[in-house]
Parts: sequence; structure tokens; C-alpha cells
Amino acid sequence: IFAAVPTAPADPILNLATRYKSDTFEKKVNLGIGAYRTAEGKTWILPSVLEAEKKVTADPSGDKEYQPIDGKPEYKRPVQELIFSSDIIDSGCLATVQALSGTGSLQIIAQFLAFMGVKKVHGPDPTWGNHPKIFGRAGLAYQTYPYWHQASRGLDFDGMMAAIDKMEEGECILLHAVAHNPTGVDPTNEQWQDIVKKVKERKLVPLLDNAYQGYASGDLARDGYSQQLFSESGMEYFIAQSFAKNFGLYGERIGYIHVKCETKDAAAAVLSQLKVVVRQLYSSPPKHGAAIVNSILTTPALKEQWLSELTLMSNRIVEMRSALQKQVEERTGQPWPHITSQIGMFTYTGLTKDQVTRMVEEFHIYMTGDGRISMAGLNHGNVEYVAECIDKVVKEK
Repeated sequence: IFAAVPTAPADPILNLATRYKSDTFEKKVNLGIGAYRTAEGKTWILPSVLEAEKKVTADPSGDKEYQPIDGKPEYKRPVQELIFSSDIIDSGCLATVQALSGTGSLQIIAQFLAFMGVKKVHGPDPTWGNHPKIFGRAGLAYQTYPYWHQASRGLDFDGMMAAIDKMEEGECILLHAVAHNPTGVDPTNEQWQDIVKKVKERKLVPLLDNAYQGYASGDLARDGYSQQLFSESGMEYFIAQSFAKNFGLYGERIGYIHVKCETKDAAAAVLSQLKVVVRQLYSSPPKHGAAIVNSILTTPALKEQWLSELTLMSNRIVEMRSALQKQVEERTGQPWPHITSQIGMFTYTGLTKDQVTRMVEEFHIYMTGDGRISMAGLNHGNVEYVAECIDKVVKEK
């Protein structure tokens, strides 16, 4: 009965990781995976996470019972406080649901949008590869708006604003809250103000994908600026909040959905319907990652430690940006300012598909086909080799 089932293509990013592991080349470099690595190229469990995990597992009142469909209620306020003011939280106008990190949050939101009668989602071009697939799976039309400007290797703000001006009332607009993936290009604060104003004017349904708050700059408030503006706008909107990157909890699949509603009654109704979606998808969320996050956010010493670890991770990424820019500019004799003007885990190099193919096949530097590289994969032991190879592929045909 399965004879007619076609084999699905391998996920391009996970396939890169597989190829990297099997590669025996001594100087191979993995710049494909979106996960933090130390200066030695090693995975890293945050010390605050290790301490919180000890507390969680040593708790004599711990259990392995099913969790509430929307997650433990006492866990919600600490994660809401990373985004919202006390006044908004106290108003009762937030519907918050624990979800399976960013991907799971987006999937639930997509299904809820379809339930609401939303027909189309507008997302940036380019965006995270899973975005259009998630919304398409929920039966929503997906259309792109201009975002990346190749000539300047920056934001196509004029193109973006012109596209928003043509969107229809009630359609959803997907925005990256901070550290746009894959480009690393964010609007300026002034541009964010214009975007929020235009989204409100067009009566769109905003959805903010918040995967990197605190990880991008090391400052939760700075990385939360776009969310603050939406909060102050009076609009109703969605946030998909992931704790994979900023807590290093990639494998725990922990995140939250927040829906800012106009009234407390609306928030209660939205929560009730989101719980229906969760119940039908996976019934109830996993508890371990949520318990770790809650332990950190509710223990002052651990929270302070976590914030310092965010700064450490962010600073290492910034250091690698500067190192790569310096090495590439010295070799090519050309300015590469976008390497340091972009923010977060990824840099959109601007390399063509043919140049990327050479980087992977000839030089064993693994990166995605669109030219995106993970800055976390760079360290002082490999940055010169990467720069040398970039120089070769941009100079040689």
C-alpha cells in the first residue's frame, strides 16, 4: 500500500550536518547549523541551565504527570515578563500557551489563523525555509514581500513598505522580531516605527517570530524593541517565542505562544481555542525544558547568570563578525561592511549559488545554498581559512 509514496527530499540544513560529519577533510568547517558553538567549536550547555536542571531533578515534589494543555499557569508570567509590561500582563489581555519551541508555536498559530478565517500570510523574501511550509500545511496562501536588497546587502525598506501598502485588511504579516533569519538584517528603530504604523493603518494581523531575543545583542530590551512597539500600538497580534537559542535548549523543544488581545474576554476565548488545537496535535507539552526556564527566570542569581551568558554568546558572535570582515577585506581588497552591520547568529554573505557550491564541494566549508553562514561555526582556528576560500570563489570563475 506504500508503493506509490515518493521519497521526500532531505532537509537541506540537516543534510549539510550529515555530510559534514562524514567528511574526513582536516580543515572542514560547518557554517550551516543554527546552534551556538564555543571558541573551540564545541557544543555548550549554559552553566545556568545546568544549575537549574540540578534543582529541577532534585526537587522531591517532582513528578512525571501530564502537564496542563497550555502549560503550567505559574510558568507563564516569568516568560511574559521577557516581552510585556506589568500593566499588560495584569490586564489579563494575554493568551499564553506553552508550545514546542518556535516551530511548534508557529504551527499552532498557523492552524489558529486558518480557524479565524485568515486566508493569506505575507512573509519576507527571504525567510527561514520552514515558514512557507508551515503556513502552507495549514492551508494558508503564502506570499512574499521584498526584504533583502542584494546591491546594498541590506534591507529593501522601500520595497517592503510599498508591499505592505498593498496588503489587504485581515491578512497576516509575518515579521522577524530581531536578528532576521537568514539575512541578519534588521530594520532600524525608526524603520520599525514606520512598519508598525503602516501595519496598523492597513489593519493587518501581525505575527512576530521571536527566536533570538537576548542572543542577538546580549540585551533583552534592545532585542525586544519591535515587540515593545507593537505592545504600545494597541493592536492585537501574535508572538511565537522560542527558547532554543537564548537558553541553548535546542533539544528540549520549549517555547511559548503569546496572543495580545483587546479585552480579557477575548483572551479567554482565544486561549480556549488554542488549547483545542494543542489537544488535537500533541495533547500536552513536555515539562522538563519548561521547568528549567522557569527555575532560571524565578531564581534571581540564576537569572543574573543567564543574562551574563547571553552577553558572552553575543559578544563571541560579534567578535567573529569583526574577525571575518577583517580577513575577507584584507584578501579581496573590497569592503564587506555587511558582515558587521548584520546582527545575530547568521550572516548573509551575498555569495552566489555557484560560489556556495565551490565553498562546499571544493573547500569543505558547509553552508546553505543561499549564502547564509552561521557565525557560531567560526572561531580563531578556522576564520582565516574561511576568508581565504571566500576570496578564491569571488575572484576565480
